[in-house]
Amino acid sequence: MKGWFDAFRDDGGPTLYSFSNRTPVTGDVSIVAVSVLFTTIYVAFLVIFPGVRKQRFTTFTTVTLSLFVGLVILITRLGSAWHVAHSSILAPYKAFSREKLPARMGAHIGLMHVNITLTALPIGNWTPPDIDFNERFSWNAADDMGQSYKNSLRRGLPYPILTVAEYFSLGQEGFAWGGRYRAAGYYASILLWASLASWLLMNLLLIAVPRYGAYMMSLTGALLVATDIGYYLLLPKRPLTIIVEGGQLQFHLGWCFWLVLVAGTLCLFVGLIISAIDLVWPHTFSTILEVYYDTPYDRHVILEESHDMRYRKRNSKSLEEPSGLGSRILRRLSSKTSQLAGVDNKGFQSDAPKSPWRYPFRRAQMQQANGRSAVQRTLSQDSMSRNCQTGDFEQD
Repeated sequence: MKGWFDAFRDDGGPTLYSFSNRTPVTGDVSIVAVSVLFTTIYVAFLVIFPGVRKQRFTTFTTVTLSLFVGLVILITRLGSAWHVAHSSILAPYKAFSREKLPARMGAHIGLMHVNITLTALPIGNWTPPDIDFNERFSWNAADDMGQSYKNSLRRGLPYPILTVAEYFSLGQEGFAWGGRYRAAGYYASILLWASLASWLLMNLLLIAVPRYGAYMMSLTGALLVATDIGYYLLLPKRPLTIIVEGGQLQFHLGWCFWLVLVAGTLCLFVGLIISAIDLVWPHTFSTILEVYYDTPYDRHVILEESHDMRYRKRNSKSLEEPSGLGSRILRRLSSKTSQLAGVDNKGFQSDAPKSPWRYPFRRAQMQQANGRSAVQRTLSQDSMSRNCQTGDFEQD
């Protein structure tokens, strides 16, 4: 079996792994998982969409916007790009060292944390060392940032990373950037959770009552826009500028901020447009996802049937009524308003059939009317029988 189990081995010794196993962080696993989930749902919708035969535009627009807004809410809640800064530096790797390290440094501020990255850069023929750091410092509690900074000192992190982390850990002598960013992220996180609850309720109402779903869509968009406004107003009044040897970090708004603004504006605009259309032309907005509650007709047809008198009259004809010239002649001869003294032909003036799919309110009214007519007929027959008996007694 020689050749199968002796790869990378010298003289029968153990396998020698002569390369580094360190791999830099290139993405957030939670963000990737959420993106894959929503992408899978959207691809499944695109697969079944060619089978949709009615309300195609409203269905496609509503589902696409809903999935986009839900994805934006979750990834921005987990993301680290609300306030970002990048710069190239030439700084010592460790304190009190004369050796300078050319590197690319970045600070990515999220709602409840800050990510600090440090990557060595090659210059000319100089091969950089294997330096690729991505350290996260959280501030869920008031003293979390200070504790994280102390732990990083014990671990011996590079000097540039410690310099940036120090700006967020101090809360005295005017160095209150960490507290300001924590407050901004705290209230923005609350508004994002509220928008997530509104988004879930919006999806439920779009299936049950679409017009109320449009109202909740407007509310979701307003909450997202309010998230951006609140975060921007709570940022430090004095812009944070971190000076590192060989460069400086100047912060600006990141893609999470702009993505929330785009999603909120779209959601608010589309919701207001649908609400305005529904107010001008009631019961016109609908999607293929709307639930029909045990009826073969949709709610638009039912509402039109309940309000259109001409439709009622046209529906009151008998299903067994013959059509053609002969039926018109017989109806003319049997009409009460005819000049001829004809006899009513009840075969051509029968009531509408009692279908189980009639509008429920009309059916109940017809049953009540039939019950009252039956009672009246019974009372009239009783009175006629009593009159007949009285007449017989008088003759005797």
